[in-house]
Amino acid sequence: MRQASIERNTRETEITVTVDLDGTGRSDIATGIGFLDHMLEQLSRHSLIDLVVRAKGDLHIDFHHTTEDIGIALGQAVAAALGDRKGITRYGDALIPMDETLTRVALDCSNRPWLVWNVAFTRPKLGEFDTELFREWFGAFAQHAGLTLHVENLYGENNHHIAESCFKGLARALRTAVAVDPRAADTVPSTKGTLGGSA
Repeated sequence: MRQASIERNTRETEITVTVDLDGTGRSDIATGIGFLDHMLEQLSRHSLIDLVVRAKGDLHIDFHHTTEDIGIALGQAVAAALGDRKGITRYGDALIPMDETLTRVALDCSNRPWLVWNVAFTRPKLGEFDTELFREWFGAFAQHAGLTLHVENLYGENNHHIAESCFKGLARALRTAVAVDPRAADTVPSTKGTLGGSA
């Protein structure tokens, strides 16, 4: 059972996350940040990862701490559910169109965290959400899930479409990468026999 639950409690946030990598895309999200809830629902639905998130944070200050800490906790939950990463496909990529927008996402479940973020927004906010926080969330998630993650918006005008295509791209790439390869279900997908370092 590739499932995990994480609790993260700080002076700024209280967060619980549960994931099931072999789910059906069911989600139950309550972060106090409406737009982030919407993005996490998209992530769950299109990755087929069941996801429960509960978060209470210092939203009276801003959304930064809560957004970043959710990325951390979700990344930790995915890493825990992956375990030694034996049998996974490891790599995944997606090209996501949303009307006038096209975004490319590629990732490696390498246990070597890295984020390349080539995404620009033309507005500082989407509703009340600071668009600069998308990079913070993706960076925290990649770091703690152990992903080499490249996100690139190729073109687009609508900032909502740009953000949503990034999350949907992550979802589809993650869906492929964490899937068990039936031809190699008992082996770690690395010539080193372990993921981490360089292989």
